[in-house]
Amino acid sequence: MEKNNFFMTEKETPLTGSQENIAEAINVILKNIGEDTSRQGLLKTPERVARAYDYLTQGYQQNAEEVLRSAIFEESYNEMVLVKDIEVYSLCEHHLLPFFGKAHIAYIPNGKIVGLSKLPRVVDVFARRLQVQERLTIEIRDCIDETLKPHGVAVVMECHHLCMQMRGVSKQNSVTTTSAFSGEFMENDKTRKEFIHLIGSPLH
Repeated sequence: MEKNNFFMTEKETPLTGSQENIAEAINVILKNIGEDTSRQGLLKTPERVARAYDYLTQGYQQNAEEVLRSAIFEESYNEMVLVKDIEVYSLCEHHLLPFFGKAHIAYIPNGKIVGLSKLPRVVDVFARRLQVQERLTIEIRDCIDETLKPHGVAVVMECHHLCMQMRGVSKQNSVTTTSAFSGEFMENDKTRKEFIHLIGSPLH
């Protein structure tokens, strides 16, 4: 009688060479903080961390400009396009601790628009690298600006940083906001204010 596949787990693929190196390093860290790496709960921790880092840093193997170019369409629409409340998860390069929050992105088309799902994808490409929030904000703006050549780009990010909330000053409720503008959003105060108003307004 065949076993019910519902109760069978898929065997994980072997670690790559770089994943093995990360796993070995994690094992050393665990030993040096005083842990017993032979206890049951930690037996597979180095392997799990290696696979997690592989996922969390996959942006190094991705090209954000190619993501945008895969869905660019000619269109005469020339008003603001805004995608707000895009979830952001990244790792601070100073302590390798997470920071997370939301990104708000707008651009004013100049004869070309991009598939809306590609803007969150661009955020993920840059966020899944070791980052600081300030550079992440600028990289997103510059990628959209250089690829689409719009009349302007606006990016605002609001994030919680565990490196500040779990250690150091331990300020659990602090939020860091960064912004980057170009074109009409930089030069036209009315356009910039409209963007700021829209990202703060709930949908009705």
